[in-house]
Amino acid sequence: MSPVGLCCLLFLSVTVCNWVPAGCYANGKVTKVCGSMKAHHGVPGQTSPNPYHLTTNTTVFSPGDHIQVILSGPSYFKGFLLQARDAANKSSVSTVGTFTLTDPTKTQLLTCNKQQGSAVSHTSDAKQTQVIVIWNAPEDAPSEVQFFVTVLAHYRLFWVKQPGPIICQHGVSPPPPQPTTTPTKAPTTTSSILSGPFTAEGCGWEKSCLFDPPGCDPKEDPHCFFLSMTTEGPDRTSVIFELSGPAEGYLSFALSWDTWMGDDDVYMCVKDGNRVSVTAAFVSGRTHPEDESQAGLSSVSWRLADGALQCRFNRPVKLSNQEPARYDLDQEYFLFLASGHAQYGKMWRHSRQPLISTLRKRITGPPEILEGSRGPIILKVHGALMLVAWMLTGSVGIFIASFYRTDWPNQTLFGKKVWFQVHRGLMMVTVSLTIVAFCLPFFYRRGWSEHAGVHPYLGCCVLALALIQPIVAAFRSSLDSHRYMWAHWGVGSVTEIMAVAAMFLGMHQSSLLLPSPWATHVLIGYVTLQASFRFLLLMLMHKHLYIKTSALGSDDQQGILSDQSQPGRWETFIKSFILAAFALGNCGLLMALLSFIAAI
Repeated sequence: MSPVGLCCLLFLSVTVCNWVPAGCYANGKVTKVCGSMKAHHGVPGQTSPNPYHLTTNTTVFSPGDHIQVILSGPSYFKGFLLQARDAANKSSVSTVGTFTLTDPTKTQLLTCNKQQGSAVSHTSDAKQTQVIVIWNAPEDAPSEVQFFVTVLAHYRLFWVKQPGPIICQHGVSPPPPQPTTTPTKAPTTTSSILSGPFTAEGCGWEKSCLFDPPGCDPKEDPHCFFLSMTTEGPDRTSVIFELSGPAEGYLSFALSWDTWMGDDDVYMCVKDGNRVSVTAAFVSGRTHPEDESQAGLSSVSWRLADGALQCRFNRPVKLSNQEPARYDLDQEYFLFLASGHAQYGKMWRHSRQPLISTLRKRITGPPEILEGSRGPIILKVHGALMLVAWMLTGSVGIFIASFYRTDWPNQTLFGKKVWFQVHRGLMMVTVSLTIVAFCLPFFYRRGWSEHAGVHPYLGCCVLALALIQPIVAAFRSSLDSHRYMWAHWGVGSVTEIMAVAAMFLGMHQSSLLLPSPWATHVLIGYVTLQASFRFLLLMLMHKHLYIKTSALGSDDQQGILSDQSQPGRWETFIKSFILAAFALGNCGLLMALLSFIAAI
């Protein structure tokens, strides 16, 4: 590989290791809830008084009129859905009339009930304090029209289908004002604040515990992920759960029949400002938890201090038939321990692979210290095979083909030159390892991963180029063909660069997240090693050619050099030493990364 290619490789490697995919916000296209006007955010709408108001510039209208409708409030809001309906028919979900926008950058028209422009919503989650739109009265308008709005202060704080003003056609008496009633809130479990942090004391003989990293203490380390289970009561009829971890957003654990996400009983501690909400839910697949509630939970308490989020609650071993999604605790389950970011109580997708217990655990069983892993075995094998293929066999094979073609000229291996046989053997192993490793994530994900970013695309390119090389080689006219050699070198260089880029991106995948920044430093060291040794051999070859060219200019010098064989042997020794150092250096860096994978 040329120095220019090495520079590109180093630049691309450092660039991709810092690449972060961008996210996006809700676009307000909520036509699927036109009828109910409900926000499907996993929590119920507020029952407290709505601080936002709908007003109109008139109380009477005629068909064809244009009525100004204003949504405003004392504080900002991030989303809304506005409709007009027949005030006399409370059960109807049909919209009346259409709207005209005054600010298309912040508002948009929706098609409800197959009527274009019959509702208005936001275009992004940008903060707004006022929205003004125009309602167009249809020719067949009912005698009384009422406006309704669902408005969101943020993801978990919203008011659903709030009634607005009623406007009447000319000649129709307005309805008498209705008495206002304040709806009562559904009863919730009262929570309290913990008096102090949890401790790992008693794990293994009083309670069962799952740690990450193993042996950490939640009392001393806020970055310790900790789950404990203690059976209480004379008849062992309930279990106390304790959950602790970094206060980055939320902590959750799940009871699962297998090691796959889906059909799991989930319990969540979510940071919402300076408070923590503790709820239970059910996850039917790789989706947001469903039916969040505190049903079945008691003695709920939490603590948010010293950079740690901790919560404790009690749950009966068996629940009534009213909670069919809750699992009985006298069965054996795999335990999932996950964490991630949250905003206004909204849980985002976990940034790391959940910690999964190695074996099933009977929750009411004897106390024990549980072991777990964040890296699925099949993905660990994928990462290990790819690293072996491109940090060892592929790297050494390319290195030999680039700089050792003229060495060992009088020695053959199975009828071919030594360098060629070693190069071909190593590259065949590289391609075989790449094919096997490439298939493993598809077996694990059962398809394409939608959250892996650029990494799988680079993997596809690496596999395709690696397969092209032996196919092209099979049709080469001769081994020394300059056209073939340049094409073979070019494709090989591009493949190696893309493989290194894929490795940098791969170690930041949530399903196989290697420790940062140490893993990044090891890979940067690998790239530096490649560049250093190749530059060293390029300089050595350049010096050799310079001496040889100078020798050809003088018959006396040529005769002297031709009689001295010692410099040739010395050069061969140096190159052999460089090859051994190169291979050993690659092995050392490879072993460091493999140890990181094994420790996940």
